[in-house]
Amino acid sequence: MPMGMGRYRPPQKPGSKYITPEGFDRLQDELDFLWRVERPKITKSVQEAAAQGDRSENADYIYGKRRLREIDSRVRFLRGRLDRMTIAGSEPADPKRIYFGAWVALEDEDGEIKRYRIVGPDEIDPKLGYISMDSPVAKLLMKKTVDDEIVVVTPKGEAELLIKAVQYEPFK
Repeated sequence: MPMGMGRYRPPQKPGSKYITPEGFDRLQDELDFLWRVERPKITKSVQEAAAQGDRSENADYIYGKRRLREIDSRVRFLRGRLDRMTIAGSEPADPKRIYFGAWVALEDEDGEIKRYRIVGPDEIDPKLGYISMDSPVAKLLMKKTVDDEIVVVTPKGEAELLIKAVQYEPFK
């Protein structure tokens, strides 16, 4: 293996640049917390650990320096990402069709209904039912309407899902 190639990862296609106003606020809050609260706290603990002497065997110092690098990396990412985001803040012209921001109720073959919201890749949260607009399911749903069917590939094989409802909540 050529030197320096051990950690090579092929470039990833960047996620979509769209985000809901709520998602943008969450990322902005995370950035503010990291920069104004977490980073100063860790910086202080690193300074205190450094004052204790031998840094090579000081776990608090080593951990603190590593945590600072993680914080700085995340801050750089968030600043760059937030600068390039497009906040989607209005209902589409045809609210009967599925687009970014839609809540979609899907019925599976067993009659079970689940709700999902199509959001940007920075907002994914399975517990809330938030799926990325870049996901295979969301791509199948785009521009569909109530009573349309989609076929998704699951680990158990293909599954048919029926669109039962499309709803848009007002963006804040």
